[in-house]
Amino acid sequence: MARKALITGITGQDGSYLAELLLEKGYEVHGLVRRSSSFNTWRIDHIREEIALHYGDLVDQNSLARTLESVGPEEVYNLAAQSHVKVSFEMPEYTTDVTAMGVLRLLDAVRELGARTRVYQAGSSEMFGLVQEVPQTERTPFHPRSPYGVSKVFGHWMAVNYRESYGLHVSNGILFNHESPRRGENFVTRKITRGIAAIKNGKTRELRLGNLEAKRDWGYARDFVEAMWLMLQRDAPDDYVVATGESHSVQEFLEEAFGHAGLDWKEHVVVDPKYFRPAEVDFLQGDAAKARAALGWKPRMTFKELVRLMVEADLAGQGR
Repeated sequence: MARKALITGITGQDGSYLAELLLEKGYEVHGLVRRSSSFNTWRIDHIREEIALHYGDLVDQNSLARTLESVGPEEVYNLAAQSHVKVSFEMPEYTTDVTAMGVLRLLDAVRELGARTRVYQAGSSEMFGLVQEVPQTERTPFHPRSPYGVSKVFGHWMAVNYRESYGLHVSNGILFNHESPRRGENFVTRKITRGIAAIKNGKTRELRLGNLEAKRDWGYARDFVEAMWLMLQRDAPDDYVVATGESHSVQEFLEEAFGHAGLDWKEHVVVDPKYFRPAEVDFLQGDAAKARAALGWKPRMTFKELVRLMVEADLAGQGR
């Protein structure tokens, strides 16, 4: 019998790569999708026939309980969230309902079912926010700087609480920024590579961005979903930082991306204050030593390879 996995947020960047990985490993893959006016399923269209989709939402406890009961998964990967930091300032209540309370609803549905289901909770480096030390490890105190970051901290501690209170096998992955050609177009890396394609195609002359000094630890999403799977294969649940250990500024990303396309970013990029956050996270750099030692995980793709992969994909019109 094939093992069953349920992925919330299966239509997102991470969900689509994780679904591919689990299919390769012989899993029966189920995904939770919201019933909305327009379906945004382009990331999973190529595997649509190999997976089963269920309507549900992290804001609707009944839909979660019903789906868990009908699927009976051995593993649940909670990747669904309102995951855009800037949007979280504009929609703090909605962000909290999905990204924070949604975790509680899901964990409680698993507990109610009384199943031996293993749960992966998607954490974020945004939980560190105003960083207390460099690099950040599993022991670094959290200081989130956005409603999104605060919501992720709630989800993290709720996962720990359900693990310690009810013996649930739930692991937190504290993932640093991870990108790909499937990254949402409102995230800065994808905004840059799409902008380059638009400039090369003569559709625009300029690209408007916010803080170019912000530094991030950028990895490849396909590498990072493997760490999620590895966490749930461990006998004991735990929390792991997943990162490359390198930090690069938005400006470095610009230089590499525009340079690869044969353009000078200074001729096209305009810094627009409207893209600045009310509270900025200046510097993130993770230490994934624990994941390396316990899971045998390490990133495969370098920063330069990642930037070039994304530029090439958008120049070829492969993304959306």
